[in-house]
Amino acid sequence: MTDAPPTIEATTRARALYDLGPTAIFASKADPRFHYCLYVPPSVGHRAKVDLLVAVHGTTRTSFLEFRDGFSEFGRWNDCAVLCPVFPVGARGDGARSGYKYMAEGDIRYDLVLLDMVAEVAAKYEQDWSRFAVFGYSGGGHFAHRMAILHPDRLWAASIGAPGSVTLLDPTRDWWVGVRDLQARFGVTFDAKALARVPVQMLVGDADLETWEITHQPGSTYWMEGANDAGRTRPERLQALADSFRAAGVTVQLDIVPGVSHDRMKVLGRVKEFLAGVLVEKRRG
Repeated sequence: MTDAPPTIEATTRARALYDLGPTAIFASKADPRFHYCLYVPPSVGHRAKVDLLVAVHGTTRTSFLEFRDGFSEFGRWNDCAVLCPVFPVGARGDGARSGYKYMAEGDIRYDLVLLDMVAEVAAKYEQDWSRFAVFGYSGGGHFAHRMAILHPDRLWAASIGAPGSVTLLDPTRDWWVGVRDLQARFGVTFDAKALARVPVQMLVGDADLETWEITHQPGSTYWMEGANDAGRTRPERLQALADSFRAAGVTVQLDIVPGVSHDRMKVLGRVKEFLAGVLVEKRRG
């Protein structure tokens, strides 16, 4: 295999192999520390216009491939590409695992890293992905609901799965517990009206009750006053998040899944049903 100038036949075969269907893993042009892969419906090879779902991994990062493949059938039959970013552990060389969950880490703004990826793939595939859906589970659920808070105007849906900690829409507390200092921290003003236009699903298993990884302790990286106030378990914290969003005028579908612990693959069916329903309404105009 070489990177010599390809023939037309080689270009066509390479595009089918690496750029359509389940793709290769690519480095982001804007910041090569970060990577992504996609599922791209074959119809895109014939210049079809499709929607975009961004599916964000959890702390282990391994789920990015599970999500790409797990949503591939959904993407094929619902005309929807799937972008799976990879935010590796220790992007700043320090071994930190959780920076992407809170959107800012040193010089990195993970929300902007994602928007750069979306712009890159939209240009590559000649698509209008000015608005997309976001799904995340566990650590990805952290990212998904904070992306909705910071950039509601960029989303046509948000599915938020089992985040360990939540940002409530509390104007009396600073980030990440509340939203009082969004302008100073991120250069954005919380837009409740824009968020209210985004269909939101929140889901967690009713047996997802372990707390060892989600209880913040004084002196830990993300400790701040109020860090544990939303509840003790993931279901309690997600209920608090749903209540906070609803109080701001957001329509929230809250799914407490019976008999499921912290298992991302057991909730994907519900996510697909939600997103398929939103797509139907979106395409009606």
